[in-house]
Amino acid sequence: MNNILQLKGQFEYHNGKSGGGMRNIPVKGIVESQHLIDLISDLRSLQTYWREHTLIKGALVSVYYTSVVAKSNRIHSLLCRGASDPNVSIRGAKFAGEEPHIQHVFTYYVDLDIIAETIARLTATKEIVEHDYNGKISHEDIKALNSGHKQYKYQALLSKTNFVNVVVDAFYVQKFSVDFSEIDINEESIITLYRTSVKTEELFRAIGIDYLNAKQIDENTILLQPDEIAHLKESAPYLIAMKVRDLREIPSEESIACDPRIAQIPAPKNEPIIGVIDTPFSKDVYFKDWVSYENMLGDGIELDARDYSHGTEVTSIIVDGPTINPTLDDGCGRFRVKHFGVAKKGRFSSFTILRSIRKAVSQNRDIKVWNLSLGSILPIKKNFISPEAAELDKIQSEFDVIFVIAGTNGDPDQRPIPIGAPADSLNSLVVNSVTLEGNPASYHRIGPVLSFFHKPDVSYYGGDIGQPMHVCTPTGEGFVKGTSFSAPWITRKMAYLICKLGFSREVAKALIIDAAAGWNRQDSASCSIGYGVVPQRIEDIVKTQDDEIRFVMTGITDAYETYTYKIPVPIYKDKQPFYARATLCYFPKCMRDQGVDYTSTEMDIHFGRVKEEGGKATISSINSNSQGDDGGKHLYEPEARQLYRKWDNVKLISEELKPRAVPRKVYGAGMWGLSIKTKELLKEKNGRGLSFGVVVTLKEMYGENRIDDFIKLCMMRGWIVNRIDVENQIDIYNKAEEEIEF
Repeated sequence: MNNILQLKGQFEYHNGKSGGGMRNIPVKGIVESQHLIDLISDLRSLQTYWREHTLIKGALVSVYYTSVVAKSNRIHSLLCRGASDPNVSIRGAKFAGEEPHIQHVFTYYVDLDIIAETIARLTATKEIVEHDYNGKISHEDIKALNSGHKQYKYQALLSKTNFVNVVVDAFYVQKFSVDFSEIDINEESIITLYRTSVKTEELFRAIGIDYLNAKQIDENTILLQPDEIAHLKESAPYLIAMKVRDLREIPSEESIACDPRIAQIPAPKNEPIIGVIDTPFSKDVYFKDWVSYENMLGDGIELDARDYSHGTEVTSIIVDGPTINPTLDDGCGRFRVKHFGVAKKGRFSSFTILRSIRKAVSQNRDIKVWNLSLGSILPIKKNFISPEAAELDKIQSEFDVIFVIAGTNGDPDQRPIPIGAPADSLNSLVVNSVTLEGNPASYHRIGPVLSFFHKPDVSYYGGDIGQPMHVCTPTGEGFVKGTSFSAPWITRKMAYLICKLGFSREVAKALIIDAAAGWNRQDSASCSIGYGVVPQRIEDIVKTQDDEIRFVMTGITDAYETYTYKIPVPIYKDKQPFYARATLCYFPKCMRDQGVDYTSTEMDIHFGRVKEEGGKATISSINSNSQGDDGGKHLYEPEARQLYRKWDNVKLISEELKPRAVPRKVYGAGMWGLSIKTKELLKEKNGRGLSFGVVVTLKEMYGENRIDDFIKLCMMRGWIVNRIDVENQIDIYNKAEEEIEF
């Protein structure tokens, strides 16, 4: 088998074009004056409403678009003052309607004078359309204006740029309205308010709700009792952006305790430490010396024997899973664990756990991989990320760690329901369960998240009916099933890749997903098993077949485009006989208050042969991706999201292995290129300085091993090539961790 290669070299950077060119509506599009009149009427109604409701010292305006819209097609000259960007006022985004008529809905927070200015612009535009275009303006009409073929004579009334922008804005906007929360009020819940210029404390004081800092998760998210929610809904229903139950439940997972057995385990040495967030840990087990335990429940909380079961079982797999389950030996060895008890068995408070997790991670910066096998029995919401998942995404962004999360369990006797929080965490690696045969477990739950993002990420064996997982319980050997017990196996692999082999979290996550996907996936993912089932043995992730070349690259996005055009793929008989696959992972900053537009940064991957056209070098991407290329195809937002996973933080592009291989034509010197184009959802450039990891696999069509040729060619082009020899890396790790005595 071939070792994975690590390529280190200089990426190039390109800032891209400034501006987006002249705007226009689609070729066959028309905007009628009646539609402009309807929009004006909507805004006048909003004026009246917000003059009467002055609590937030402004207005919340929901803009209903006709479909899912790209950033470039959001409003430019409506709901803004002067030439300012209206998108800075977005306070939430959601989807409305059902397939195939999904609408994008954005909620803006603006001053009342901005509504008045928007009415004035719409009124002026209406008058121009009626006077010069007989009440209907088309694509060709706007084209003539943009090109100067038709004179614009209303500059004093409305600038030409504003006129065109208002027409284009109106084409994509269906209506303006005020959205009111429709929630049930029967239990303690976590409520998120729309962000306004008025502080939450001040709002609550005006409404008559007691405000306590201790109940606050962030500036706009707070834990409220049913009577407080009822009062808020009655006084200011427009303020409620999101609501979820606070009380979560640890789904019951079958556990059959057996007679204790005497097990032998050596004393721990310098093995990597994994963090575990779970129920309490029992110190009456054979591997107790491998676990450092911290009880975060507080001294006043009484615990019984059952409270220790789940956490102890999960940790037993991380420490010594292959000993307990010899047929599942992954080759990763043993791991030490720092275990944090944050919940009792049964119901627990999400609010309390969120604070405990942040404290645990912030005070243990040496731990890079964390296992979280707690989850909700309730399905995730369609239009926003759970508070638990959002906090985990925020923690991962702040502290350079990764969480491996159980995909949560459902009822085997019912149809699969959506996964539960916090398995909707986008930056985390979410694991579902499969049987030994690789089929979805009887208790599996399904994605996607926010109607689009792939979750779960991957799957692994977690026990099932007639195929139980072996664990160590506080009373001895036990048999269990559940995603709680598939996740630890992947946590072990992540810790091996990051802590023992020294990969970044971005590369480690990409390696896991890439290995699960294999060939013939073409960037598709199952709602049940994610990108696929992760191989059992770690060597099947860190090594390849003799006819494959796998290399990893890391970089930082310092401009619109981060690229290299000098990846030398071996040539045989004037052809390049290789299939190709690439997986990109990154950890974007996420913003829960943006609803369905949760990720703030898009990395668009292009990988393939470099060719020259019209005096310019371009990449002929293996998935025919020409987004952002000069003369590239125009795609509507739903197509871009579906075909190229736009705004997803995992990109997997792969060619299909075919019975009859056709080697590739060589362009020029035979170079291949990798390009990462970074786009921002909001004005803040959260993607600048963001790390990414890419895993590339080349499969030789004739079964030949050409890795040595590849290495030599790379070194000729200035690449530093490191063979990831597992045994050597482990030796290096052990030496680095040795305690030196003086």
